[in-house]
Amino acid sequence: MAIDRVAVTGGNGKIGEAILSELDAHGYGTINISRGKRQEDVSERFQSIDLLDAGSVYGSLARTDPDAIIHMGTIPGPTDHPGFETYESTVQSAYHVLEAATNLDIESVVLPSSINVMGAAYQEAPTDVRYLPVDEDHPLTPRDPYAIAKHAMEITADGFARNPDAPTISSLRYPWVATDEELREAFVDADRSLEGLADAWHHTTRDVLFSYLHIEDAASIARLAAEASFDGHERFWAVADDTTAAVDSATLAEQYYPDATVNDSLETRQSLISTEKARRVLEWEPDRTWRRS
Repeated sequence: MAIDRVAVTGGNGKIGEAILSELDAHGYGTINISRGKRQEDVSERFQSIDLLDAGSVYGSLARTDPDAIIHMGTIPGPTDHPGFETYESTVQSAYHVLEAATNLDIESVVLPSSINVMGAAYQEAPTDVRYLPVDEDHPLTPRDPYAIAKHAMEITADGFARNPDAPTISSLRYPWVATDEELREAFVDADRSLEGLADAWHHTTRDVLFSYLHIEDAASIARLAAEASFDGHERFWAVADDTTAAVDSATLAEQYYPDATVNDSLETRQSLISTEKARRVLEWEPDRTWRRS
């Protein structure tokens, strides 16, 4: 599959702009498709549209004629918007992108899923962790609008993928994605011992399985997913190789997930989420850690 030009929705955002830079560094032509005014200077073309308008999405993609779409233009969490707006932003925009990509014979679509597809940070009930390391087959128990929307988006992608003319579709399950400065502030300059974790920001602790990802690794897996060629829709965990804690992973499992089955030995501070599938299918290797920030 030859990919020369890639459209990135939400290229004005933090992760979207990093993806545009990653694509540019690897020689791709780029289009930023976003709401409002252009806020980056990386992309070759810019389209200002409403991603909830099916005609605008279709028309923009038809005009710019990309070979792949990395769809990042969604509300990044439920705290600043009513639940229905969060749900609509995630699910309806993905539907428009998938429908247009299928009808326009675009080869690859990358969707922004999240660790919150399990439930995770925005719901009152603790994340239901059945076994460790968590992989793509782990049961999902979302309750809040953001988590439910991510689950519904993945199910929508399953439906499109059953069509014979469907593009390659990848859903990337991101945790908190951070810059070097953000990692230093959250982890290097903070107490990440068992005692310190009790008072830590909940987006970096138990309910997200102590996961995170450096922004450059988030950009690289998006590029590799756009380049991938397989049939149907695949989900991929996209997390760093290590946890956000200073203690070893076996201690975290014992302390925070006593009822979970540990299927593999947990070595030192390895992630509690498996990235084996992304390594195997996408040949992706997360190689940045907060411990060197």
